[in-house]
Amino acid sequence: MSGKIVNNVFRASGVIAATPGGLDWSTAVVTGSTLSASAGKGYFINTTSNACTVTLPSSAEIGDQIVFADYARTWSTYELIIDSNGNNFQGDPDTYTVDYSTAGQSLNIVYSDATKGWLPVSDDAVAFDHTAPPTQKAIFGYGYTGSNVSITNLVSSSGVVAADTTGVGTARRELAAASYGGDKAIFGYGYTATEVSMSNLVSNSGVVAADVTGVGTARRQLAAAGYGLDKGIFGYGNTGSVTAITNLVSNTGVVAADITGVGTARNGLAATSYGLDKVIFGYGYNGSSYVSITNLVNSSGVVATDTTGVGTTRGNLAAAGYGSTGQAIFGFGYQGGGGLGNVSMTNLVSNLGVVSADVTGVGTARNAMGAASYGGDKAIFGSTNGTAVTNLVSNLGVVASNVSAVGTSRDSPGAAGYSLSA
Repeated sequence: MSGKIVNNVFRASGVIAATPGGLDWSTAVVTGSTLSASAGKGYFINTTSNACTVTLPSSAEIGDQIVFADYARTWSTYELIIDSNGNNFQGDPDTYTVDYSTAGQSLNIVYSDATKGWLPVSDDAVAFDHTAPPTQKAIFGYGYTGSNVSITNLVSSSGVVAADTTGVGTARRELAAASYGGDKAIFGYGYTATEVSMSNLVSNSGVVAADVTGVGTARRQLAAAGYGLDKGIFGYGNTGSVTAITNLVSNTGVVAADITGVGTARNGLAATSYGLDKVIFGYGYNGSSYVSITNLVNSSGVVATDTTGVGTTRGNLAAAGYGSTGQAIFGFGYQGGGGLGNVSMTNLVSNLGVVSADVTGVGTARNAMGAASYGGDKAIFGSTNGTAVTNLVSNLGVVASNVSAVGTSRDSPGAAGYSLSA
């Protein structure tokens, strides 16, 4: 006889139990809040939207085996809960709460006997050892030239800005934009003659789609960025007064309802991805003064409380990611009246979300422009109405001198990265 010999467990009935590799894996990913599990099966458990309570078989035999895997690496957000259904679990009765809450975890359990019941033979967490490819191109869109516009300008993977593309969707200003889906972008919210909430999706070839009916509170002077590798978040802004509400964007570009705001309500802030899968909101105007506080957003889109500000307080600035390990940069903006006015300093952000002190400004001081990542590891700050220049940012976070702008210079556009192709 030839072949590979593997270890198998005999059930009490004499039937050989399946090894993990030979389990009958369920083809349907479990997304519900409950599951009745069967022996000899494996299940992919997706807790993106809710916790999942798994009820184990009530009549278990020695050697019965079940495996659960964290499908979306979200058990740290919503856990896997085990109901041992009258049997013991690791020797403890069913009255104990058993949950697993580590991202990327898998759980392999085998039934032993009535004394110890179900025993985990492994509950390992697999490290997330890969990152999504970065966007290569960028798009600036919408804004104000003396009247609202909807024109866009594409940016190549080498940082070259293209001529105007005829606008699609409602002309507006003071909107925001973010990457989503890995290679696409979304423009959202803004101001026409009033605050609005519609959005416009951008394909991975830079084509802007027609208006999508708005979701969430209409507002302007908000910020947006991509998080979690393929999703986005809009946050903060002005509804007629400052707010801190956020709206998450799925990896298919669907905007979700309002989430109660965390941190100081403000408008005129900026946001950018950092650490490859997280977001930082920073700076802005709280309704009475300019601030430099920041709020970190984790890879699940959860906004943290205020972090004490670093650098010059200001609003109407812009931000973008750069570097191969997820650094970011805040730059330019408006410091306030009394002769303070526009500024050009920048503040670098580490891949841990730590903001550094001011870096002396390069280029023309200005406010109300957009910024986006491009070329996989670089960034670009755009022009404003009356200041027709852009500034490229190297993969080390160094801002270059002015480049003459191409296309219509305008205030308060949105900007985001798109496309995985150079």
